[in-house]
Amino acid sequence: MNTSLLKELHSFGQSIWLDYINRAMIKSGKLEKMIGLGVSGMTSNPSIFNQVISSTADYDDSIAELKDLGKTTFEIYDELTVNDIQQAADAFLPVYQSTDKNDGYVSLEINPLLAHNVSEQIKEGIRLHSKVNRRNLMVKVPSTKEGITVIEELTARGINVNATLIFSIQQYESVVKAYLSGMKKLLESGKPLKEVRSVASVFVSRIDTVSDKALESLLQSGIKPKEKEKVIALQGTAAVANSRLMYETYRNLFESKEFISLAQEEGHVQRLLWASTGTKNPKYSEIKYVSELIAKFTVNTVPENTLNAFILHGKVKDAFNYDAKGSLNAINSLKSYGVDINQICDNLLKEGVNSFEKAFESLLNSIETKSAQIIKK
Repeated sequence: MNTSLLKELHSFGQSIWLDYINRAMIKSGKLEKMIGLGVSGMTSNPSIFNQVISSTADYDDSIAELKDLGKTTFEIYDELTVNDIQQAADAFLPVYQSTDKNDGYVSLEINPLLAHNVSEQIKEGIRLHSKVNRRNLMVKVPSTKEGITVIEELTARGINVNATLIFSIQQYESVVKAYLSGMKKLLESGKPLKEVRSVASVFVSRIDTVSDKALESLLQSGIKPKEKEKVIALQGTAAVANSRLMYETYRNLFESKEFISLAQEEGHVQRLLWASTGTKNPKYSEIKYVSELIAKFTVNTVPENTLNAFILHGKVKDAFNYDAKGSLNAINSLKSYGVDINQICDNLLKEGVNSFEKAFESLLNSIETKSAQIIKK
């Protein structure tokens, strides 16, 4: 196992964060070992917590104790997740300190059921920031129309934000605008900018899943051989092409006069983060969305199996050392075959919000079921 690969990647300019959390890995020391390998942050979501709470007994004693105290299902969820996030944040604190607060963050998502309520999301973001009470916490906010306002307001209060569920460039531009506006408000309030960090989480693999399905349908429709070759060549290109154009947008936005004026007040870049980077199509490399997204001043948050595969087989090589026009051509070619990336991104955002809501409801149901089983015992 190449134990220095992640550190080499970090020296290049990209950080690897783990898109996974559970109590056992924290208590066993496994997380500390992963940090030693070069993992420099962690993200979480309701699906991850649901998986570990429903499928293991690791949380049963805590659930029983909290139930005995008369806690509601939501309160039990809140205590379990906040406790895990606090312990993970403590484990990453040395990374936070040694990287001058650029890495070492752990993300916790605002209740997805509040996704369409601006004021309640802001209140919940403030509450989580206060309850977790860790400098290296990032509050995850979905980058919906409502979420854009929440991102701005939480940033204006000096809260670190992970703007999540970004698919389109237009959506990303709105996120950056909200971040810069929040920084301006924070500065106007007389508070320093230097402590605040943020990431913009762009979801990757799902775009290829939808695009490839549309292309496969086209191939089955009996198109001409020459056209068939072109369509086959476009499979597996949409997500990285979209990401490449996103990266170009990122560089341009943070070279603008608007940001430079904030940088002069010690404001920091909102780093671009690649999310949903586990490969879903078995025909593609299991590290496709790591190797093809290595770019300076970015973060890649990966599932554990993808992380292990990259450590075993990956290489550190700049993936975006080519002209972005090729990516734009790929997007335009896809559109010429009826595969509209903008429409795909809009649909994926709606599906993502619904998916997070269902995952959260499933998580609460899992806790409710566990509670009932424990009472029967």
